Amino acid sequence: MFQRIGALVVSRARWVLVLGTLAVIGAAVVGVGAFAKLQTEGFDDPASESSRAAQVLIHQFGGDADFVFLVNADRGDVDSSTAKAAGAALTDRMRRDPGLTDVVSYYDTASSGLRSEDGRYALVLASLSPHAADGTSAKVIDRYAGDHSGVRVRVGGSEAISEGIGGQIGKDLARAESIAIPLILVLLLLAFGNVVGALATLTVGMIAILGTFAELSILGSLTDVSIYSVNLTTGLGLGLAVDYGLLMVARVREERAAGLPGDQAVRRAVETAGRTIVFSATTVATALAAMLIFPLYFLRSFAYAGIGVMVITAVSAVVLLPAALTLLDHRVDAWRLPRVRGIRGGEAPFWARVARAATGRPLAAALPVVALLLLAAAPLLGISFGTPDDRVQTTAAPSRQVGDVLRSDFAGDQTTAIDVVTTTPVSKPALDAYAGRVAHLPGVVRVDVAQTARAAHVSAVTALDRRSQGARDLVAQIRALPGPSGAETLVGGPTARLVDSLHSIGSRLPYALGWMALATFVILFLFTGSVVQPLRALVLNALSMGATLGAMVWIFDKGHLSGQLGFTPMPMDTSMTVLLFTVAFGLSMDYEVFVLGRITEMRDLGHAPQEAVVRGLARTGRIVSTAAGLISISFLAFVISDISFIQLFGLGTGLAVLVDATLVRGVLLPASMRLLGEAAWWAPSPLRALHRRIGLSEASGPDRRRTTEVPVPAT
Repeated sequence: MFQRIGALVVSRARWVLVLGTLAVIGAAVVGVGAFAKLQTEGFDDPASESSRAAQVLIHQFGGDADFVFLVNADRGDVDSSTAKAAGAALTDRMRRDPGLTDVVSYYDTASSGLRSEDGRYALVLASLSPHAADGTSAKVIDRYAGDHSGVRVRVGGSEAISEGIGGQIGKDLARAESIAIPLILVLLLLAFGNVVGALATLTVGMIAILGTFAELSILGSLTDVSIYSVNLTTGLGLGLAVDYGLLMVARVREERAAGLPGDQAVRRAVETAGRTIVFSATTVATALAAMLIFPLYFLRSFAYAGIGVMVITAVSAVVLLPAALTLLDHRVDAWRLPRVRGIRGGEAPFWARVARAATGRPLAAALPVVALLLLAAAPLLGISFGTPDDRVQTTAAPSRQVGDVLRSDFAGDQTTAIDVVTTTPVSKPALDAYAGRVAHLPGVVRVDVAQTARAAHVSAVTALDRRSQGARDLVAQIRALPGPSGAETLVGGPTARLVDSLHSIGSRLPYALGWMALATFVILFLFTGSVVQPLRALVLNALSMGATLGAMVWIFDKGHLSGQLGFTPMPMDTSMTVLLFTVAFGLSMDYEVFVLGRITEMRDLGHAPQEAVVRGLARTGRIVSTAAGLISISFLAFVISDISFIQLFGLGTGLAVLVDATLVRGVLLPASMRLLGEAAWWAPSPLRALHRRIGLSEASGPDRRRTTEVPVPAT
């Protein structure tokens, strides 16, 4: 198959690039509208009890307050005559605002729940009008935030948090790219030793990003897609372009150095490196597809973005890049940097020494690394989970400041109350009796009751932190209570959403892990013909993933380095933890395929098991380590974000890539292969026969041996 692809790309190189250019232009036109269609939510299971409760609240009671206007007086407290007059005028203005509905204000209810304990703050709650146009939330915030004739207003609540995070994501993305792209370009110049090769590889990344933006724009018109998927698109697009570009260009250079003319060198590179790229992309995309199992569209969106960017990057690297290399011929090495040789393929002496040391004394090499990874994984024993709230922002964000005041200065935070709704009408005596039972539960500060002709609403305000075990236990106790007059009750609110989210993810996690393990096993079997190699790869990946997640718990859950990175320690976001594991797992398999592909090639050429490992790692180690360093930059750039779970994702993914490319692929892989010996390639006879029929193998024969066996000096 790859022989035919190589022949087609080389013989029709100009047409391939013309069609590719037209496709990129079309993707850019479609993709420019992606941001306006992407959402900032998606952390809840739409079929859960809390989501159903939210729908009843919206349809029967107007929903929870979308905006929390925090009012404090310029002088005195909120009950001063000046503050009262300003607050009343502000409330009246909000009631006449067509963008707002269901305005509830301290200044006309005098409710103690809407006044801070020290009298410095008062609240006005409001919801976004159901008929509001796009962009209304931002206009509401701009309209009311600031000074108003004696009082100062800051805006919080779900809409303000979404606006703040959405806007910050765009700024963070621009900042991250302004750092990552120039730095990656400089390092690519050093890796390739010339300008043309570096720009060609960077172009593959830009094509992948534009193509995936177009995909997200189309999907955003059809279903809910999370804006956070943009970060994965840019990180993977740039990173994998570097991975695959380095692999393809290095292989072309190696085949040319071995004596093949330009066209044949490109064809041979597509047959060999192209096969590795396709297997690698398939492995990563299959791992990311596991997120489609979860009902939360936050996670599903990353599957959309990840699969899209993998497919587009692989096609660009296997089709468009070789076409460009064919037309450029030796000009791909043009504009060389003085005294910089760059990666030329062949065996790297450093990685050959590393491989010989690891295979020479495998236990002595592997045991310290295993101990280090297990130590890094130890914080997982104390992991706690939560859902994101305003505290994922820095303390400079206005909606975060409102949230901090609500938690510290109000006896019970109305915005985090536990909501109970009935799906049928109930009598007032029955509702009052039920509300009394809820009020007597431990942790409940007060209970508010409302009714319509079709439903009833009981709001249990609590002083408990919404993420605490006490708050979760309270949700369970309320759910265990019989409804008023036997009516069905649905329990919602932030804590209930956390409980449901944990259950939704936890109940499907075994299926996702099973899918990833089975898919990895099948793909690596097709790649190698062995049933032991996939199992070895899964064990090594488990060590790598455990160490990465443990380090993230130590930093973001337990709070180490919070001062340096500028975030508030919080329990691990369940969705982001699953995302980090899935992406890091996929990228780990990316490098597994890189190294294992060359080891398999050396073995097929007749080398003994240990020598095949040494020569395979010697020929890929520099490419893998260079690619890992570059791809880690594209993710580590997100550490500058002002959103803590974006920092977690960027730091975690970057660290996972570096750990995998050095300790795992450089030490544990060759050591484990040495310990396994020839058994590493074992498969039952029926499966060996199956692999001969359906496994995708590289071209064989005299030409292959000649072009592969000639060593090329490496620096």
